[in-house]
Amino acid sequence: MKIMTALYGPTDAVERATVLREAGASGVFTFEGPFDVFTPLVLASAVKGLDVMSNVAIALPRNPIQLAHQANDLQLLTEGRFILGLGTQVRAQIEKRYGAEFDRPVARMKEMVGALRAIFATWNDGAPLDFRGEYYRHTLMTPTFVPGPNPYGPPPIYLGALGPRLTAATAEVADGLLVMPFGTKRFLHETTLPAVRAGLAAAGRREDDFEIVPEIIVSVGEDHASTRMLLAFYGSTPAYRPVLDAHGWGDLQPELNAMSKQGRWREMAALIDDDILHTIAACGTPAEVAAHIRDRVDGVSDRLCLYQPGPIAVDALAEIVDALKGSTCR
Repeated sequence: MKIMTALYGPTDAVERATVLREAGASGVFTFEGPFDVFTPLVLASAVKGLDVMSNVAIALPRNPIQLAHQANDLQLLTEGRFILGLGTQVRAQIEKRYGAEFDRPVARMKEMVGALRAIFATWNDGAPLDFRGEYYRHTLMTPTFVPGPNPYGPPPIYLGALGPRLTAATAEVADGLLVMPFGTKRFLHETTLPAVRAGLAAAGRREDDFEIVPEIIVSVGEDHASTRMLLAFYGSTPAYRPVLDAHGWGDLQPELNAMSKQGRWREMAALIDDDILHTIAACGTPAEVAAHIRDRVDGVSDRLCLYQPGPIAVDALAEIVDALKGSTCR
């Protein structure tokens, strides 16, 4: 099993990537948080032997040409070990923080993937660039701007998805699915996997041609306060209510949402009881964390991402990785 875990920013990216590799991690990923999603990956590419992935870069405010250049550069720097992970984010963030359009996000994401593939084909195969979509139009690629064929090929494109429509669309057009960290075993098996199978069938694709990458929130030790706050933040977002609904906890979402608008973040965390905590997050000793993860992803994937609300001790991470690498989960 391949285990990937997070880089948090650019200032210590090389040092942290080195430590994570020594702890047994197979790769590192970044998310679109307080720092740029690509800069730490550029720095971490100096640490040989690690897979690197954006998990995720927010796609809708970006242009396919811009993304293609960043992804192509990282594929070169990592010698073919880069995965371009893209996500939609939610309407409020896209419209109010990025100042971009959010209408029909599923259609936009499918078209984004098509545009990227057309650009990569032009660069790698010399195909004329003639992509004409509803949202993106790329019809000019003069030699000055062509990086030429990438010796490692174009990077794979994975999409982050939660809802069944985007999950199915991801299985239709992308190389892999990045399963959102706010999830459970029940939601994965009863909602996510059926949507993946539907998307693959609609596109006439085989399961072997598509990778599912679960991301699981990890909380080592006995103090899970930061993890409860993280789950309360996720749970306040309407887009994540289906996960709560799957367990009969859906009424918690609007309550958390109302409190978030009042800035009552610490009070929100108190609403995440032990049942919710241990169902969504892998908590406890390294052995207990590994057991939770194995139970959730058995038969689903041979790659996963560990989401740490805060960096955990390296020795604890190494124990988790050792326990999981002996697993066969697909």
